[in-house]
Amino acid sequence: MTHLMSNYGRLPISFVRGQGTRLYDEQDNEYLDFTSGIAVTNLGHCHPNVTAALQEQAATLVHTSNLFQIPKQEAVAAKLCELSGLDQVFFCNSGAEANEAAIKLARKHSKEKYGEHKFEILTLEDGFHGRTLATVTATPRKKFQEGFAPLMPGFRYVPKDLAAIEAAISENTCALMMEPVQGEGGVLPLTPEFLQGVRALCDKHGLLLIFDEVQTGIGRTGTMFAFEQAGVQPDILTLAKALGNGIPVGATLAKAEVASAFTPGTHGSTFGGTPLVMAAVLATLETIESENILQNAKEMGIELGLRLQGLIEQHDCLLELRGLGLLRGVTMDRPVAPLINKCRELGLLVLSAGENTLRIIPPLTVTSQDIHLAIKILEQAVQEVAQGVAQA
Repeated sequence: MTHLMSNYGRLPISFVRGQGTRLYDEQDNEYLDFTSGIAVTNLGHCHPNVTAALQEQAATLVHTSNLFQIPKQEAVAAKLCELSGLDQVFFCNSGAEANEAAIKLARKHSKEKYGEHKFEILTLEDGFHGRTLATVTATPRKKFQEGFAPLMPGFRYVPKDLAAIEAAISENTCALMMEPVQGEGGVLPLTPEFLQGVRALCDKHGLLLIFDEVQTGIGRTGTMFAFEQAGVQPDILTLAKALGNGIPVGATLAKAEVASAFTPGTHGSTFGGTPLVMAAVLATLETIESENILQNAKEMGIELGLRLQGLIEQHDCLLELRGLGLLRGVTMDRPVAPLINKCRELGLLVLSAGENTLRIIPPLTVTSQDIHLAIKILEQAVQEVAQGVAQA
């Protein structure tokens, strides 16, 4: 019997080391990792810059708490604000925490500005915002909510249609919250026109726009933030996953007027933004800049998309290419679990995004050679799975 709770459907494999785009199991078998730890290790495993920063900081000072000044927090916050065009940052430990902070901030700001009736947040169908009680309520999907009722009040779900969203806005609505690319929902990008329309609706009705870029942020789509590709800016932005290249961290960014609603004691985190974590984040951001990672992500994202589209055109069981940059989805006419298992047997790690969508998330440091190998393995896996179904 394991002493771990059974809330994860773990695969029967243990990794003992990683380097770049590769992982190695206990038998030293090599795997090409196109999961990036669910969009976390954007610089690949054990990037030397991040490793060195962690080692140096761990030997100096790990934790003090936010009762005291943490200089690296200031440095990271300044960099994130420069990159995003927002003004202030709150640090926490995860994407769910970042979204929780965004929800609290949106409500507090709106209540102070407009009155106690302003508390409702609209979220989109197919969205995913986390596993805490508030963020799972913000996630309009029964499979994540089942068993946790009563859910938090103050959320309503809307379709991805501008007219329907405007019709749903009430005197209680304070914010719209959405992912520019819906990762868990099937790797579904929201179009630039839709995001521009949402921004216009928020401006028209005096609402806050919250972009959840927990999965899409830090270069995943070929730009530092996915919202850049739509030419719109949120009032609140949430980040996590790749921000520390594997070190747990989350961040909630906001415009100054909105951020001012958080005053001492209104929100906090014991572990948010520790010296150790900030060292990893600073090294990650500096490496993205110094090694021209965004350009590689953009170029490799195009190449991956073209190669996947070519594969789709050769196999009837593959239906549609989705996503942006190096966050890609391929839909199938059947469940993808057998294909994922076959890929793993052949040395390629990929994920699902729902029952029928394959999710492909390589590190941003991926090379053409890596992509060529991944497509070769994926093609073999598709053929073997299709052949197995035909024989059955």
